[in-house]
Amino acid sequence: MDEADLIKRARSGDTDAFEVLVIENQDFVYNLALRTLGNAVEAEDVAQDAFVRAWLALPKFRQQAKFRTWLYRIVVNLCYNRFPHLRRELVILVDEDIADISDVAKESDIVFGIERSERRAFLHRQIDDLPDHYRMLVSLRYQDELSYNEIATITNLPIGTVKTGLFRAKDRLRKAILELEEIF
Repeated sequence: MDEADLIKRARSGDTDAFEVLVIENQDFVYNLALRTLGNAVEAEDVAQDAFVRAWLALPKFRQQAKFRTWLYRIVVNLCYNRFPHLRRELVILVDEDIADISDVAKESDIVFGIERSERRAFLHRQIDDLPDHYRMLVSLRYQDELSYNEIATITNLPIGTVKTGLFRAKDRLRKAILELEEIF
């Protein structure tokens, strides 16, 4: 059964159809909350709350976006509510000058000679250390593989701000990797 059919059935009160939607999206919802909040207990609360809110708001879902995008928006809003500074940090991105967006060399090219597993662990630690707003953008783009447009919709930010935030996050990661390379 496709997503549109599941949504239609869930709107009419079919809890089994909604359960399928939950199962299909629960890992993504939890991981987004965990990466954004950095706390497993908080992430579980947000994930559960997101699905409750989605169930209650399902009759209002107009299907102009994918269900997952709509659900992610709910999660992001719940994260904003838990960490009001996150919204302020994202708004600051809008007000800053937009940097020239360019491709950043892949980290594998930069850290040539370092074992892949060590590099990956280091990179994950660096991502975890990013400011919340950058970590969320990186998570949505590279872990959830969302497009810039989807991220802009979810975060309610202009697409240029999403690109700038990702550029700056990648720049921080690139610099951290370069520093690691200098050590070796």
